[in-house]
Amino acid sequence: MKRFPVILSLLLFSACAFAQERIAVGSKHFNEGYILSEIISQLLESNGYRVERKYNLGGTTIAFEALLNRAIDIYPEYTGTISAEILKAGSHLSPEEIRQALQQRYGLEISLPLGFNNTYAIVLNEAQADQQQIKTISDLRAHPALAGAVSYEFLQRADGWNNLVATYQLPQRVRGIEHGLAYNALRNNSIHFTDAYSTDGEIKKYNLRVLQDDKNFFPEYAAVSFYQSRLPEKAKQALARLDNQINESEMREMNAAALFGKKDFALIAKEFLARKGLTGARAERQPSASQDLFRHILQHLFLTFLSVVIAISIALPLGIVLYKNQLLLNPILYLTGIFQTVPSLALLALMIPLLGIGLVPAITALCIYALLPILRNTISGLKGVDPELKSVATAMGLTANQKLKLIELPLALPAIISGIRIASVINVGTATLAAFIGAGGLGEYIVTGLALNNSNLILKGAIPSALLAILLELVFEFIEKRLTPKFMG
Repeated sequence: MKRFPVILSLLLFSACAFAQERIAVGSKHFNEGYILSEIISQLLESNGYRVERKYNLGGTTIAFEALLNRAIDIYPEYTGTISAEILKAGSHLSPEEIRQALQQRYGLEISLPLGFNNTYAIVLNEAQADQQQIKTISDLRAHPALAGAVSYEFLQRADGWNNLVATYQLPQRVRGIEHGLAYNALRNNSIHFTDAYSTDGEIKKYNLRVLQDDKNFFPEYAAVSFYQSRLPEKAKQALARLDNQINESEMREMNAAALFGKKDFALIAKEFLARKGLTGARAERQPSASQDLFRHILQHLFLTFLSVVIAISIALPLGIVLYKNQLLLNPILYLTGIFQTVPSLALLALMIPLLGIGLVPAITALCIYALLPILRNTISGLKGVDPELKSVATAMGLTANQKLKLIELPLALPAIISGIRIASVINVGTATLAAFIGAGGLGEYIVTGLALNNSNLILKGAIPSALLAILLELVFEFIEKRLTPKFMG
């Protein structure tokens, strides 16, 4: 017995040490972000850390909020983005100025540059550029008829489209488009120009011209590791081994390998680390394609069912209360209706400062979307019970609670089940967006496929998601048919 406290202390110490060895690596949802994050992940794994991958974070705002709220510990970022979007600096800051500002304001750090500058650029087809003698961004002023589309993030950034137009006095109006799809639009001549990253593999593949930034509008976008100051010193030392290891040509080749060679990010990262002699111990073995798909399906089902179960536990009792208290009925229905109008991705983004990223904010958002159909159908089902049956029950001496339990709820059950069916089917589709905040599910395939312009990857997520929705529809239809004769026949 005397040994028990010692053993317990050792176990607790081991558990704490194990927990400290776990590092969450994030990534924004674009090709280069995935590759750099996977390089970081495998490097940390080779140095003895357990890595939790939280990729597909939906842009700078979401990724930074996740880092700030300690939902992730590290993700790759660019100095120009940190300066303009995070620090809101009026002028271009040097890496050292960025480092000091981040430490003072947020307690965050950046590594030394990884070795390449991935600046924003404006690109158009080389043949058209030659024909119309367009070499610089300023030259676009003479061609107002050119149609453009830029990424949604570039539309909103301080170092993005609106301020670019103001600096160069450009006459063109542009549309928003997913970055990966913009290159398809260029190839099909649906648009004439778009924004690009200077290390994009598509630039060489599609023979595009990068227009000269003749007014030096874009700052330097040196790639860095962006991480928590509390990151273990050993992990920081491991990350320092990536300093100045990747030049622009190497990054462009890795991007092209993912986009056109259809290479897996994990394989690209593994080959890079081996080529540079940076891999120590063997990195964790990656799951097979079938195992990976099964894992994503289970994640998707978990997101859907848990959110619906929580919504049922809230909406069903609330529906009964509102059925008995008509004064509160319309205000509560209006409130849940308002929640339904909030765009899914916006609601997920709003959850991050409160709940971080991952399963908790995703399930909370999905639960909010599931409330209205269950609540509305519960109330309409209870209201639809034949008044004569209620009168007979009252005449028989049943109390209000007995009448609810024995008459009203059983007769309203088909309508309630119908509401649950609607909520479940909606959530199967909406759950694909949970990938944007690192909650996993089949949406990971779709988001990654959009970033890579890979229709096979998009279908790998979309088809199982659609099949799950159809399966749920059939299951609930069967349940409704079984229940309706029992209580209404």
